[in-house]
Amino acid sequence: MQLNPYLFFNGNCEAAFKFYEQCLGGKIVTMMTYEDAPIEEQGTPEWRHKILHACLIVGDRELMGSDSPPEYYEETKGFSVHLAIDNPAAAERIFHALAENGKVKMPFEQTFWAYRFGMLVDRFGIPWAIDCEKAA
Repeated sequence: MQLNPYLFFNGNCEAAFKFYEQCLGGKIVTMMTYEDAPIEEQGTPEWRHKILHACLIVGDRELMGSDSPPEYYEETKGFSVHLAIDNPAAAERIFHALAENGKVKMPFEQTFWAYRFGMLVDRFGIPWAIDCEKAA
């Protein structure tokens, strides 16, 4: 069994996944638009270039997502995508990259359980928790 996050976006999935690919050092393996799918005729013309399904591989994990049609989109809340990074410099870089044009909920700093930990909501509305348990 695998447990993978599936994120829903408000029309900006492609931009988000391209940013995550660069920021996290992953590889996009799927980026299917509504137009590419056999169900294309079910969407509206202005929605045909939106993402029906995206998959990003980071290490041995998958991050998946899609654009949610406007009538079904709901703001993301109630969870965070957690990244455990054992390299302090990489953890710091990733935290600040994800936080750019987003909102820091908890600064990236030392806690009683981690060398560094922080929480944020990125520019795409996705909540993240970045954890670095080991010092350099």
